[in-house]
Amino acid sequence: MFASLGFFVRRNLTSLGLAARMFAAAIYRSAFLLKRPRLVIDQILFVGNHSFVIIAVSGLFVGFVLGLQGYYTLNRYGSEQALGLLVALSLTRELGPVITALLFAGRAGTSLTAEIGLMKAGEQLSAMEMMAVDPLARVIAPRLWAGIIAMPILATIFTAVGVMGGYFVGVPLIGVDSGAFWSQMQGGVDLFSDIGNGLIKSLVFGVAVTFIALYQGFEAKPTPEGVSQATTRTVVVSSLSVLALDFLLTAMMFSN
Repeated sequence: MFASLGFFVRRNLTSLGLAARMFAAAIYRSAFLLKRPRLVIDQILFVGNHSFVIIAVSGLFVGFVLGLQGYYTLNRYGSEQALGLLVALSLTRELGPVITALLFAGRAGTSLTAEIGLMKAGEQLSAMEMMAVDPLARVIAPRLWAGIIAMPILATIFTAVGVMGGYFVGVPLIGVDSGAFWSQMQGGVDLFSDIGNGLIKSLVFGVAVTFIALYQGFEAKPTPEGVSQATTRTVVVSSLSVLALDFLLTAMMFSN
């Protein structure tokens, strides 16, 4: 039992060390992208634009649900006019960044892991090294920065569409006053403490989810089974990391 526990701890510490070294190396080699910005733009199209539909549709339905549940809850206390504030705060502070990160991990994260894993299985990464091309600069760094840039944009789209979904359910369908919906929202949502902190969360989630996906693909066993296991680990580790980071960031941002 003790030997198994020691092996488990040592293996995970080794993985953390390798991940930290890989992250530092990818950031250090990012200067290469100043000469080849097209590499980042192409990856933003791949991880961001191709995730737009699922993010927007999910945000719309989350807004619908928030509008319904929020109205039924606030109506008990005669505060249904604050529905816009409830929807906006829920989306900007928590649901927007968190759900976007989880969807991003399931859509773009798995694609990145499978892509890098198949490149390793096909010995394309080894071929790059033989041709004096650094895989970290040519393959990992563009995808890392693409995820970091795309995540806040997608979270903003999710939040905006969610607010419109809450408005559609609350005002035309239920009958909440439109002026009260928007005025309560504008008066209660702060640009820096609410929207700004939500963007910071999405930025941190973007770094975590994208790097986990790239690391799992880079360290995957060069077999079909190894790539499949790496893809599964990407979803599990990314989801748990997002939820843990959300708790830590919320405790630091909104503790006062």
